[in-house]
Amino acid sequence: MAKTIKFNGRPIWAEVSLKAITKNLRVVRRHVGPKPLIMAVVKSNAYGLGAVPVSKALEKAGADRFGVTSADEGVELREAGIRKPILVLTGFWPGEEKRFIENRLTPTVTRLEDARHLERAAKAARGRSSRLRFHLKINTGMNRLGISPSEIEAFAAALADCRHIELEGTCTHFASAEDFSARQTNEQEQLFRTCLDRLRALGVSPGIVHMANSGAICARPSTWADMVRPGAILYGYYQSFDPPQKGQEVRERLPVEPSLSLRARIVLLRDLPPGQPVGYGARFTTARPSRIAVINAGYADGILRQRTNRGCALVRGQFAPLVGAISMDLTTLDVTDVPGAALGDIVTIYGRDGGREIRVSEVAQQIGTVTSDLLCALGRRVPRFYLR
Repeated sequence: MAKTIKFNGRPIWAEVSLKAITKNLRVVRRHVGPKPLIMAVVKSNAYGLGAVPVSKALEKAGADRFGVTSADEGVELREAGIRKPILVLTGFWPGEEKRFIENRLTPTVTRLEDARHLERAAKAARGRSSRLRFHLKINTGMNRLGISPSEIEAFAAALADCRHIELEGTCTHFASAEDFSARQTNEQEQLFRTCLDRLRALGVSPGIVHMANSGAICARPSTWADMVRPGAILYGYYQSFDPPQKGQEVRERLPVEPSLSLRARIVLLRDLPPGQPVGYGARFTTARPSRIAVINAGYADGILRQRTNRGCALVRGQFAPLVGAISMDLTTLDVTDVPGAALGDIVTIYGRDGGREIRVSEVAQQIGTVTSDLLCALGRRVPRFYLR
């Protein structure tokens, strides 16, 4: 596919497989069964892959709802024609309420004061025939956003005074869903269910209950509840499960397909004798007669600087080590052992070339980060091509 792509500008590009993403949605649906709603998490520009084209494909493929980070992200989807419900997952700042109402976005209440802000905005809105729906987030141990369990009674009392807003759903977020060596997720789930019971006892229906992120969708059926929130697995990437055997079980049960290929072309080849430094800080020195390739891609494009002298890219179906410091705009590779490597050859940073493949998730493990970090690092100056 890479050879058929034509564009002007620097020879670096990303191929995003919408076919893989929609297939992954179907895989998730088969895995969780027909009952839970599926909220496709498309925050941060769909993990760097392009929120509008990805969301359009997912809506057509049957996603029930969408999850974003901010009102801005929600408005972008509405202006692009997305009609399904959109939940703003990470709360809001006072002053944004009008945008929720105007664009039919669903806010998340993460502080007691949030409900009062929404009530005032909804009351002031004119020509609105129904109440503003929102979701409540409860902090069960992540200790970021969400009301504390001790505030459940205060929330119920505040909600009783609000006639223009409606609790549509209640959620929490797991800190370690992929870690089966610790009890944290079980404790969070138990605490969350206790909070739900307290809400019901106070006469408050929690509405749509949701807590399962990608890790929990993969391996914790008890958490699926009324709705699940796939993120990384929609794009074809698993979490790092502990113990590793659990990860193997997940891959067999939930065979998702990676959706991103990142490629560039060799723009220069240089033959160097032994003992020659390469790149900033001379962090690599040739130990033998070497052929060094240069590509027009660096950390501003998504090749993280942490990959300096770590890992490989693919050239002509062969692994070629990344050597020297990753700079903002350029990366160097050792293609000494790639027969026939030539100017203009395609370099696959992520993706498949011949019988070999480099997956984003594998690179993330190699440099000690998470898959989402690498996906979101994809620079905005990198053109995306959407494959159907």
